[in-house]
Parts: sequence; structure tokens; C-alpha cells
Amino acid sequence: MSLRCAVIQQHCTDSTQDNLDLTEKLLKHAKQQDAQLALLPELHNGYYFCQTENADVCQKAETIPGPTSDRLSKIAKALDIVLVGSVFEKRMAGVYHNTAIVFERDGSLVGRYRKMHIPDDPGYYEKYYFTPGDAPLTPHDTAGFRPIKTSVGTLGVLVCWDQWYPEAARLMALAGADLLLYPTAIGWDTRDDSLTQQLQHNAWQMVQRGHAIANHLPVLAANRWGQEPDPSQSRPGNMFWGQSFIAGQQGELLALADCKQDQVLITDIDFERTTQLRQLWPFFRDRRIDAYQGLLHRSLV
Repeated sequence: MSLRCAVIQQHCTDSTQDNLDLTEKLLKHAKQQDAQLALLPELHNGYYFCQTENADVCQKAETIPGPTSDRLSKIAKALDIVLVGSVFEKRMAGVYHNTAIVFERDGSLVGRYRKMHIPDDPGYYEKYYFTPGDAPLTPHDTAGFRPIKTSVGTLGVLVCWDQWYPEAARLMALAGADLLLYPTAIGWDTRDDSLTQQLQHNAWQMVQRGHAIANHLPVLAANRWGQEPDPSQSRPGNMFWGQSFIAGQQGELLALADCKQDQVLITDIDFERTTQLRQLWPFFRDRRIDAYQGLLHRSLV
């Protein structure tokens, strides 16, 4: 089975309306190129607000269904495309999630993934805002690292900071994901020297390409781009580096964006290649599941 995938890279402003209008414009361009599946960046309907800690920002959180999910649903239906978007979700008063949402071609919401790994770094104070997604209560629970079934394939949707954890990608693969998707908001501190910035970017790209190789799954990574101000004005703000990409099942780069413009990446993915590679390189056969108990501990020292 071959699937034409689109990764949407866009800049963001503080206007939800403008951001979603741009999203729709880029998705129409993807559809014109016969895309069947499209991935949007993380929290794409506004500025990345986690640069500072501000309780008032929680008023921007939305229920699902809500304004952003309703708009994305209509776009998915109008374009007849499977769409993976992102929203600052209000689950209940005081409980908010960084949530990826998946819409079928008819606009129906078929699944959501609540970000499991939550960072807390300078300029990325997400623990202040987001509750981690729930862990599964049973082996077949839909919480946690469970892929989402759609008409174009089974999607292993993860979010940004999840990119650094091989356990998350492996669990999605073990649960039957056909590909891994990472909506992302990541960038440089403009005060870092160019070598530090390049090393950070290289690590970000390589670790995800490593997930593709280790699981023989395609990887789609959608990032925003551009400078966004720090509301506290204590820092220069985050410079998001763009460079969204699509990698094949051996980590090969199939499509790569730059860091300076809105872009639509289009690539055809052959799912049969996963089967072929898992027969030639049987990583899953040779896993020593009897010897991995240490992974359930925080530390072994």
C-alpha cells in the first residue's frame, strides 16, 4: 500500500484566526498534490505560550469539541483528507493537556493523543500548563502510547518532547503503528553560538531518524518556524528552526523543509517496505523481552 503524506510547516502569530486560515491554505495546497494524510505542527493556532508561566494563558485552553477542533474537522471533511492537528485541551478545570487530534476524511474525530513526556526547560515551561497523558490501565487501553486507526493506516501519533524517547516509538510500533508522526515546536536560543545550535538540530533530526530505523517505520515531523517573542521580555524569545521532514523506514530523508518559510512537504510512503525490512533485519524477532525489566525502574544505580 502506498500513501501520499503531507507535512505542513508554518509560522504562527498571536491571531488564532490568521493561523488557522494559513493552515487551511497550506492544506489546500497539499490536497492539490493529492495528499491523503496531513500533519500539522504542535499548538499551531497561536504563539508558543510556554516561554513563560502565566495562569491567565489557561483561559485559552479549549474543550474537544471546541473552536479549533471544529475548524479542523470542517477542513478535513472539505478536503477529504485524514488530518492530524493540535490543541491546548481543557479536560476539566485545572487539568489541561497538549493534545494531538486525528480527523477522518469525513471530518469525524477518530482519536486523540495527550502528550506523555512534558518538558520544563528555559523557554519551554510546559509542566506549568500540561498534565501528562494517562497511562494505560490494561494492555488494550486506548490511553498512553496507543496508535489511532484511520482509513489510510494506523497512526503512531506522539508530540514533540516524546521525540527523544525510544520507548514511546517502540510501544507505538509494537501496538501496530504503520508510521510515526511528531507535531513539534522546537527551536534555538538565539544567544547560543552557531555550533551549539547546529548540534541541537542534528540531534533532534537524528534521534527521530533512529526511531524510523529501529522500528522500520516512516517518520513525519512537522515543526513551526520563525521568531516568537518572549511575553516577559526577559529573553530574546524562541527562534523555531522549521526544517520539518519525512524519513523512510531506514531513516533516509525523503523530504526536508528549510528554516525560513511556510512549506508543504509531499512524499509517497510504501508500507510494504516495512514488511520487507522486518524480514531482512528482524529486530523485533531478536528483542530480549525477558531481559528488559530494568526499563521499568527510574534508575539502576
